[in-house]
Amino acid sequence: MALLSAPPSTLLLNGSFPSSSSKPTSLSWASSFPKLGLSFNCTTTSPKSVPNLYKDSVVRAAWTRRSRGEAAKKPNRRSWKQRTDMYMRPFLLNVYFSKRFIHAKVMHRGTSKVVSVATTNARDLRFSLPSLTDFNACRVIGNLIAERSMEADVYAMAFEPKKNERIEGRLGIVLDTIKENGIIIN
Repeated sequence: MALLSAPPSTLLLNGSFPSSSSKPTSLSWASSFPKLGLSFNCTTTSPKSVPNLYKDSVVRAAWTRRSRGEAAKKPNRRSWKQRTDMYMRPFLLNVYFSKRFIHAKVMHRGTSKVVSVATTNARDLRFSLPSLTDFNACRVIGNLIAERSMEADVYAMAFEPKKNERIEGRLGIVLDTIKENGIIIN
């Protein structure tokens, strides 16, 4: 708008208006940066010849890692162990106790494929065991899981207890039976 209202004789060759100050006015991209006034002395190699850069300068170092404040702002970011755990320990053991039955399965974490399953609700166990939830049934389930896992070439698996779950009682018996049959549980 100012270009249209100004007479053509006041316009300079570079497209800017003449100003009363000694600084040339320009609309270029490079003129928007502050002048640093840095001078290098190439004859000396002392550390004092390196120019000082203040907070007002354009050049600043970038952070190479997240600070504690940034980590607090992003609480949902998983740690390195959480991100690599499924590749380091690919097979996961799940054990579930209902009021009537015991269920156990080993699954591959990356593909979610079930490697081996054992439950007291199976037809062959349901009619052969006197109780489907006692310690003897836990031992039978542990033996079956270990045997079926070894048939599928799985000799190590991980077990992650839930938040308030203790490894004792029936769960302890299942895990101990699996370990006794040669499977490594970590």
